[in-house]
Amino acid sequence: MLDRLAAAIDRHFVGVGAATAVPRLTLVALDDPVEPTDRLEDPMLCFVADGMKRTTAGELSHVAHAGEMLFTTIALPVTVAVEKVPYRSAVLRFDSQALTELLVELHETGPVTPSTIEAQVTAPMTPELIDALTRYVQLLDTPDDIRPLAARVESEILYRLLRSSLGPILRQWSLGDSITTRVREVAQWICARYTEPLSIDEIAAVAHMSPASLHRHFKAATGMSPLKYQKHLRLQEARRRLVAGGATAAQIAQAVGYASATQFNREYRSTYGLPPGQDAARLRARLTHTPTDT
Repeated sequence: MLDRLAAAIDRHFVGVGAATAVPRLTLVALDDPVEPTDRLEDPMLCFVADGMKRTTAGELSHVAHAGEMLFTTIALPVTVAVEKVPYRSAVLRFDSQALTELLVELHETGPVTPSTIEAQVTAPMTPELIDALTRYVQLLDTPDDIRPLAARVESEILYRLLRSSLGPILRQWSLGDSITTRVREVAQWICARYTEPLSIDEIAAVAHMSPASLHRHFKAATGMSPLKYQKHLRLQEARRRLVAGGATAAQIAQAVGYASATQFNREYRSTYGLPPGQDAARLRARLTHTPTDT
């Protein structure tokens, strides 16, 4: 079954980061090892049909092998490494409204027993889920079928997910006032203001939690404190701008929220192992001919 899914991905992969005609679906196909990359993951499900990838966020690391799925529940700055090629995956961005409507239809909108909050979770794909996902990708073989069938197949995928080991996490994720939702909303709030000076008290007020409670729940989910999460966002954006060129390290440091260029250089080197200029030059040399999105 995984071979059929991988073959469908192969037929329709047109480039790194390219959207497909099927709603919320992107495909990834890599045959050669690539440089580990930093990026901000949005809530999504990555279904691995072949190969293996690792994501690292703060103190947490997750590995997804062929036949497994990786659920990212909140916006999360991660380092992604493809550790086994050939690598094939299908990535589905979440339609929260479709999930809520399905839960209402299934009469599963009641209280959910709180579970451990995790920003990323891996789980095996069931045969039924692989079949539904393969048919979703195969809609690209017959473009005229996408409009009448995509929503129906997507609903089946969500149903299969709810019946999988990810079901309790998905239900918790969909609740309007769960701890998971509060952590997700706080993460989005920080993402929108990462260049600003933020205090833990200010962030805790947004979450309607005490600072100690916020710190505990946020670190359990993301592997880092809220302020370290902000720092990773700043450094990732700084690294992206450095590779793109057109500004000095000092200018970029200021643009992403650092008041001190010295602090920026120190934290950048501590995170990436090289001073900003040297790291950017190394990445430019590699990335000019190597795909980086996974």
